[in-house]
Amino acid sequence: MSALTATRIPSSAAGLPPRITQELAARSAALCYTDLPEDVRLRVCQCLLDWIGVTLAGACEPLVHMLAEEAREQGGHAQATVVGHAMATSTRQAALINGAASHALDYDDVNMACTGHPSVVLIPALLALAESRGVSGRDFMTAFAAGYETMCLLGLATGEAQYAKGFHTTATLGTIGAAAACARLLQLDADDTATAFGIASTMAAGLKSMFGTMCKPLHAGRASADGLQAAQLAARGFTSCADAIECPQGFMATHGGNASLETAVPNGGWHLRHNLFKFHAACYGTHAAIEAARRLRLQHALRPEDVRFVTVRVGAASEGVCNIAEPLTGLEAKFSLRHTVAMALAGVDTAGLDSFSDDAVHAPDVVALRERVTVELAPQCPGLTLGEVVIETHTGTMLRQRHDSGRPAKDLHEQQQRLEDKFRRLVEPVLDASERDALIDMVARLDTLTDLSPLAGMLARRACARLL
Repeated sequence: MSALTATRIPSSAAGLPPRITQELAARSAALCYTDLPEDVRLRVCQCLLDWIGVTLAGACEPLVHMLAEEAREQGGHAQATVVGHAMATSTRQAALINGAASHALDYDDVNMACTGHPSVVLIPALLALAESRGVSGRDFMTAFAAGYETMCLLGLATGEAQYAKGFHTTATLGTIGAAAACARLLQLDADDTATAFGIASTMAAGLKSMFGTMCKPLHAGRASADGLQAAQLAARGFTSCADAIECPQGFMATHGGNASLETAVPNGGWHLRHNLFKFHAACYGTHAAIEAARRLRLQHALRPEDVRFVTVRVGAASEGVCNIAEPLTGLEAKFSLRHTVAMALAGVDTAGLDSFSDDAVHAPDVVALRERVTVELAPQCPGLTLGEVVIETHTGTMLRQRHDSGRPAKDLHEQQQRLEDKFRRLVEPVLDASERDALIDMVARLDTLTDLSPLAGMLARRACARLL
């Protein structure tokens, strides 16, 4: 703990909300590898594999090239790998670029406890820090779990207030989650970890109004980079409020939330057990409706010409997230319930990246079907993971299907196979079969790696060159 400390009366002494900052910091700092159950360790490896796949694929997106070129112009010490670009830069720049790349396709994992995307803010910062400092796979796994649990605990403590206000919680909660992960990797004690949370809190930002633009993936990169910097500054003795999350004019007061951690611990004890992976290349808020529409098409052998009218019922939260009525770009289509449901009913592969190109969004058959889709905000479908699709056919038949996309997989081995299939498909354009297999194998034995240099080395190749 630095000799320089912020002076503030603890919130509990002032009769204010509980000491959330200190409690979160203590939990995070105390976490050890041996605390992680076997299934949680497997889930950490699955998160990393999925992250590598979406990041290698996303590294070739224009927004990532812009960020990489900006880093090249600015220069800096070559401390950490920029995935897919055959370059190394500072840890902060690497976290920024890799975080944006991993969220560029909106194909990364989700946890509804934080209504956001944990891996895209945690892994870029941790990978940059681990590569520059030479830490083991087990230390990486422990730090990832610490950041993940912190982000989700804080998400439940703040409730839905932040998201309802218009904050992108991947950015806001993610900045503190990344700070927790990096503080754990740096082996900071509870007091210094709380300081890191304070530094992260004052940098946390990101607006939902930016969904459908390049700024949404930038949110993930910024959260990762800012969380990393918060932990590094705390390690140097930088000061902040020791109760920054819950104090007056602090994180919760300004961003939203007023609960305690008492109701934030999930059944089973680990938020990682509730991680959700994407198998459609669109906003997770569209997944329930996609699955419902897809099932109706397959069960009833529906053709687009059979469909007279479609009603999609979703929660009110979808309005500011994934209800772009007339998408003009592939990126906007990822946030359009009308368009993604039309894709599902037309038999378009919603798992394929090409299906969300700028040209594909204007496909006449999909656009014509989209004109028959109406979205209703329904109280019977709360949150972002429940959806109902009702189809009226030209023969007058009414077809109805509901789906809940918020249920995590029970069979982890089946999930592993699906993730490996997704991974291979994502990186096929940039890696050959032997490289794909080598990465899958390396991630599977992450806990045996004494340092992550071999992994970083495999990600450092100029994969995007194959697509240029």
